[in-house]
Amino acid sequence: MDLYVVLGLPHGATESEIKRAYRRLARRFHPDINPGDRAAEERFRQIAEAYETLTDPDRRSNYDSGRSSTSNPNRRPSGFEGFDFSSAGDHSTTFGDLFAEVLVDRTAQRPKHERGADLHHTLQLSFDEALSGATRSVTVTRRESCHSCAGVGRSRVSAGQCHVCEGTGSIRSVRGHMVFSRSCAACGGTGQLRSQACESCGGSGLETRSETIQVRMPAGIADGARVRVPGKGNAGTSGGPPGDLYITTQVALHPHFRREGDDVHIVLPIAVHEAALGARVDVPTPDGPTRLRVPPGTQSGQRFRLRERGATSTRDGRRGDLIVEVRLMLPRILDERSKELLREFGEINGENVRERADAGQSRPEPGSND
Repeated sequence: MDLYVVLGLPHGATESEIKRAYRRLARRFHPDINPGDRAAEERFRQIAEAYETLTDPDRRSNYDSGRSSTSNPNRRPSGFEGFDFSSAGDHSTTFGDLFAEVLVDRTAQRPKHERGADLHHTLQLSFDEALSGATRSVTVTRRESCHSCAGVGRSRVSAGQCHVCEGTGSIRSVRGHMVFSRSCAACGGTGQLRSQACESCGGSGLETRSETIQVRMPAGIADGARVRVPGKGNAGTSGGPPGDLYITTQVALHPHFRREGDDVHIVLPIAVHEAALGARVDVPTPDGPTRLRVPPGTQSGQRFRLRERGATSTRDGRRGDLIVEVRLMLPRILDERSKELLREFGEINGENVRERADAGQSRPEPGSND
C-alpha cells in the first residue's frame, strides 16, 4: 500500500499538503458520516495510517527509505486524534457544525430527568397563632404531571407514516459536498407515528393546577421562619422528582406582648402605692392571666421574670420566659385631700431622689417571680 497514493499525493509532498489531503478525505470517509459502510471504514483506516506515518518525521523517513513500519490491519483507526481542525480554514466551520449536529441529535434523544422547581409562599399569622401553633389552609398553583398523558407528553394514535421524515426514519441534511443522516426525532427513527403531542399539555407533560393543602405551623414559630413542605413544588420533567414548597411566615404585632428570641416581654403599669408598699397584681401571659408579686419599694422600669411563660423553641421544644417590666403610673390629683397627703408624704420623706440617681444606682436585674 503506497501511503502517498492513499492520500492522493505525489512523493515528496509537503506537510501542509498532507494535512490538507487528510482533512479532505477524512470528511468523506469518516465512519460517523458513513454508518455501516465497511468499505468507507477500511478506507478511513488507511487514510488515518497514512497521515500518522507521513506526519511523523522519523516514520516518514523510514517509509521513504523502504523501512515502513508494520501496520496492523485490525487496529482501530485513531480518528482525528493529534490533528487540530481549528486551522482548517473556511471548511473547518462546516466540518465542526456537521459533527455538532450529530452529537446534539444523539444527546437530545436522551430524556432528562430533572427535578421540579421549588415554590415559595408567604403566610400571615397572628401573634397568638405563632406562639401556640396553627393548622392553616394554603392554596398553591403549581405545575403537575398531565392527567391526560400521565406526564409523558404524548398520546397514542393509530399508526401512520411520519410526516417529518416521510417514513424513512431519518433526516438527511446536506452541507457542501457532505450529506448527513440522523434519526428522526418525531418518530424515533421508526418512520411510523404511533403517538402525537398531548393536546392537554402541548407535549410538555405538565399542566397548571391549583391545590389547597393543610399546613401545620409549629408552636413558637418566629417571624420570617420558613417551613418546608416536601414534594409540593412543581413536578419534575420526564419522571424527575417534584420540588418542595417553602412557606415563609409573617407574624403580626401584638398590642401588649413583644418577642425577643424565645422570651416574651410585656410592660405592666402599677400604681404608686403598689410600688411603695408592695402588692399582688394580675399580669397577662400567653397562657392566660396570672398573679405577680410586686415587692415593696419597686422602682419604675424594674423587671421580673416568669419562667417558662414565653414562646416554645422550635429547636429543642423548651419554653422561654415572660419578662414583665413595671412602669409607675402617677394618679390624677383632682381633690385637695389628695394634694395634702402628697405634701405631707414629701415632708416626711425628704430624700433627694436625683442625688441617688447621680450616685449611680443601677436598674435592678430581672428578678424571678416563680
